[in-house]
Amino acid sequence: MKLYTALLIILILSLTNINCTSQKKLEYKNNDLTLKQTKTIEKIELREQTRGTNRIFTFEPLSSSISLNGNVNKTELSPAAWKSIADQASLIDLSKISMFEAPTTGRYSDSALSSTIIITSAGKTYESSSFDAGIPPKELEGLYQLLKGKSQIIKKK
Repeated sequence: MKLYTALLIILILSLTNINCTSQKKLEYKNNDLTLKQTKTIEKIELREQTRGTNRIFTFEPLSSSISLNGNVNKTELSPAAWKSIADQASLIDLSKISMFEAPTTGRYSDSALSSTIIITSAGKTYESSSFDAGIPPKELEGLYQLLKGKSQIIKKK
């Protein structure tokens, strides 16, 4: 009887320990996933330039601006607009942004503006490789279209 009771106690303790260990692993995975999803995007710039034109579209949590050949037009950015931009940017693997290949090369002969996207996240700056304006790498297409759409709103103000 004592042997049966001892085995039962060992079995209960073993099952309790296994259950706690699996919960800890699950909590760790969930926390890691949450950290990746909430990385802080502080600023996003879209730069387009060629020999005669230099445009910089800057988006920050409370404001956005367009600089055209040094003339700056600054305006407020709604929290909803910033959230949509930051959410789109957070889908990009920032550590690989400089390796995304441009699909075309018109910028080499000035037949297209040379564009880059610069994202500042958690104090670190990530810059894409250059690409032709209007034809970003497929990994940046969603963000590029969103930034261009928001920049058209700034131009109209």
